[in-house]
Amino acid sequence: MTGKLNLTPAHGKLSAAGFHFGIVVSRFNSFITDRLLAAALDALSRAGAEKKQIEIVRVPGSFEIPIVARKLAVTGRCDSIICNGCVLRGETAHFEYISTEVARGIQLAQLDTGVPMAFCVLTCDTLEQAIDRAGLKGGNKGFEAGLTAIEMADLSRKLRPAAKSNSKSKPASRRR
Repeated sequence: MTGKLNLTPAHGKLSAAGFHFGIVVSRFNSFITDRLLAAALDALSRAGAEKKQIEIVRVPGSFEIPIVARKLAVTGRCDSIICNGCVLRGETAHFEYISTEVARGIQLAQLDTGVPMAFCVLTCDTLEQAIDRAGLKGGNKGFEAGLTAIEMADLSRKLRPAAKSNSKSKPASRRR
């Protein structure tokens, strides 16, 4: 082979223009999840999203995030969903069960629906660690999740299969 390979990777842009976002937020540990939500909204706003492009749904705890994220995805209203929660280690094995199942549930929800979901469920050993990841030493993971949601919405649109000649351009799950 004498020619050079020209491999240009696909990537998403950080522009929220033309996209709709869902944010599912746990009320449990709200002193942390409210900070994650504020930072995610800041990221979306800085990328050009307006209030009408964002739908926020509050759930009791992190365990409820996956089912609500999936239900929100199948409505076809969202191009990407941010999942915000906080699980703190306690004295029992409850932490492991919740953390594992929330992560698995969000992964299954996005694989089942094709709607990308930014995982922003903090799983921390201490409250101090959670505070650090929600705006202090570790930056704010909510902001990072907002950027991820934007990039994945754009990348998902770019990778959408071409429309068939006698069908609408949106897949069935995205028709409104």
